Amino acid sequence: MTGFDRTTRQTDENPLTPAPRGVRLRTLIALRWIAVAGQLTTVLLVAVVLGFQVPLAPTLVVISASAFLNVFLLLTQPGHRVLTERAAAAQFAFDTIQLALLIALTGGLKNPFVILLSAPVVIAFTALNARHAVAVALLALAATGGMALWRQPLPWAPDLAFTPPRLYEFGLWTALATGAGFMSAFAWRLAADARRMSTALAATHTVLAREQRLSALGGLAAAAAHELGTPLGTILITAKEMARAAPPDSEVAEDAALLVSQAERCRDILRQLTSRGAEDDSVHARLSLRLMLEEIVQPLIGLGPEIDISFEAPDVAPRPETPTPKLRRSPEVMYAIGNYIENAIDYAASRITVVGRWTDAWVEVEVRDDGPGFPSDILNKLGEPYVTRRGPGAPHGGLGLGFFIAKTFVERTGGTVVFGNRRDSETGAVVSARWPRAAVEAADD
Repeated sequence: MTGFDRTTRQTDENPLTPAPRGVRLRTLIALRWIAVAGQLTTVLLVAVVLGFQVPLAPTLVVISASAFLNVFLLLTQPGHRVLTERAAAAQFAFDTIQLALLIALTGGLKNPFVILLSAPVVIAFTALNARHAVAVALLALAATGGMALWRQPLPWAPDLAFTPPRLYEFGLWTALATGAGFMSAFAWRLAADARRMSTALAATHTVLAREQRLSALGGLAAAAAHELGTPLGTILITAKEMARAAPPDSEVAEDAALLVSQAERCRDILRQLTSRGAEDDSVHARLSLRLMLEEIVQPLIGLGPEIDISFEAPDVAPRPETPTPKLRRSPEVMYAIGNYIENAIDYAASRITVVGRWTDAWVEVEVRDDGPGFPSDILNKLGEPYVTRRGPGAPHGGLGLGFFIAKTFVERTGGTVVFGNRRDSETGAVVSARWPRAAVEAADD
């Protein structure tokens, strides 16, 4: 269903507001060109090759109407435009009427290609809301019902009789309506599931973003506490001097004592913020590539295969031109790497190797296992929703969304992901994620 806009739009007001459903104009144009080619080929095959009597003039006019509409749209509308619900429904209605006229000119319900009238209905239920999709479905049912009142004879050999009874045609119409309804309901359910998954992905990203903001607020609070310490100390000294200079039972002495107690309370609060901020800065805000990989791997140790961490860059004594990277703590980056390691755990025979690499331009993390590797039929599709290598005998079921979410997080943080299989003497899968150093490296203090 390439071209359908299924993303979730995140806004400041509501980060989980789904983007409006719709279909890209270029998708409808491409599908319509395919329909025009198929219709023209079928009509010419029946008329020229089989030699049946086909009303060529009216059928070619009906087919040309779709071609002229495509040309008009190409000349007047940008192909990347996402159509509104009403505009998309109007185009689906045109396709339904055009196909119904073509079938009515070539036999009506006797024509075996009448089943194609369910195609616009199914696509409408996938791309549109219920109100517009039902309108397209009712139009298709009315068009097929109208064929019982008006249709041209079915192109057939003149010496052979083909006259099915009316009851058979009614049964065919009932089967067409039932099949279209079932397929439309199935497509509607799949689209709804996809929208829910998109909203879940947006929720995950929102939670991670909130965690980042909380971490940033902790550092900001520590900085504010440090800056407020000096003026608060001055206020405390002045208040103590006022308390000593004022007469013991005067109102000034009481006010000075209250000021001293409140200033000491503020100093205790700032001391807590300062210590918490220092802890956050040293432990959470910045960490080396080694510490990040060890933190990701630690919860996964003991789940099955052995997990090794290695570095194919000078980690102990780095060259001056390629210093060891100090990375910002990024929940997206850590989730993505952890997801790739968890996936490797399900398929590795005995060992998983997590390799860290870096140069002065980029930082890379590679996850290798010694399992069977990625199947060739899905290798080029990995990272897309609902693509998974988990068959019926897989350790855990899955929809293939883990790789999709992890790949999305890597790309949102400025990185790229490459999926492949090992090319050495060992078997197994390889997932390599690479970021520019500027995208993940922490700024110098």
